[in-house]
Amino acid sequence: MQTILITGGAGFVGSNLAILLKEKYPSYEILCMDNLKRRGSELNLARIRAHGIEFYHGDIRKKEDFDQITKPLSCVIDAAAEPSVLAGLDGNTDYLIETNLSGTIHALNLALRNKANFIFLSTSRVYPIKTIEEINTTEANTRFEIAGKQTITGISTSGISELFPLTGSRSLYGSTKLCSELIVEEYNEMFGLKTVINRCGVITGPYQMGKVDQGVVVLWMAKHFWKNKLSYVGYGGTGKQVRDLIHIRDLFSVIDMQIHDPVKFNNQIFNVGGSRKVSASLQELTVLCQQITGNKIQIDSVKENRKADIKLYISDCSRISQLTGWQPSITVEEILPDIFSWINENEKQLKPVLS
Repeated sequence: MQTILITGGAGFVGSNLAILLKEKYPSYEILCMDNLKRRGSELNLARIRAHGIEFYHGDIRKKEDFDQITKPLSCVIDAAAEPSVLAGLDGNTDYLIETNLSGTIHALNLALRNKANFIFLSTSRVYPIKTIEEINTTEANTRFEIAGKQTITGISTSGISELFPLTGSRSLYGSTKLCSELIVEEYNEMFGLKTVINRCGVITGPYQMGKVDQGVVVLWMAKHFWKNKLSYVGYGGTGKQVRDLIHIRDLFSVIDMQIHDPVKFNNQIFNVGGSRKVSASLQELTVLCQQITGNKIQIDSVKENRKADIKLYISDCSRISQLTGWQPSITVEEILPDIFSWINENEKQLKPVLS
């Protein structure tokens, strides 16, 4: 029997983790807290409540909102964030910093009061943009690839590992998550809190309210579904930029292990993504979306790079694979039909949010 709190619990990641936990462990008490700011998050409330999950309307920026959580907790999963890589670039950084940094501190303090284990969902965006752009690449027919010869530590044809240099800027979003990582490590060392940090690649799957700056895989499918237009932005406007993708169920399998063996994972940092095996370029996403929907849409070409964008990111997940044997199992060819089926079955409800 465990009592687990998930911050950001009405968001894509939080709500799915909550439901998957409740389905696998019906006797567990799963609590979700969310401020419902992101458009579409309110659609997840009925889902989580239907599974017997308690919902608390609260904002992690406000430490007093955590006072409503009075049940003794065994684990806190911090899945709340302002996840846009473009957040704060207009000069308004308050919400970003207060959510991604102050919010994590408030969640850590709650875990400390409960002597609960703490699982932090970080991001691959903690790795610096300029250094990523210095990775030697080759250009194939439909994508950019990592070249075999490299001069930077922590990069190979397997992707970027946890040894990749952290010196340099990484977007305001990435910097808030890296700052939170440092605070998490301090709580582990200074207070003996059992913690683990997961640097996630592009997490995707049904129930994600995709936007141009976050949740691009769902956005790509949605635009094809409703026959709207898209753009290949930057790097010559060819759509060869590559990201690794991880289905929410593959992420759940990692979180499940970490909940139930906190000593094994304590005070460690892991890249958790799709690796080269589960990756796609925008061009490749387009072809698959066309095949699945039967729709061919207008895709504009914008050659100029967009601020804070990168050419290529692949997670090297060797560290967690060597420790646990875990590997991503859900392929790109399985991810996209899963998203399509969800949109198709909930078209009327989702159209105002995604189209």
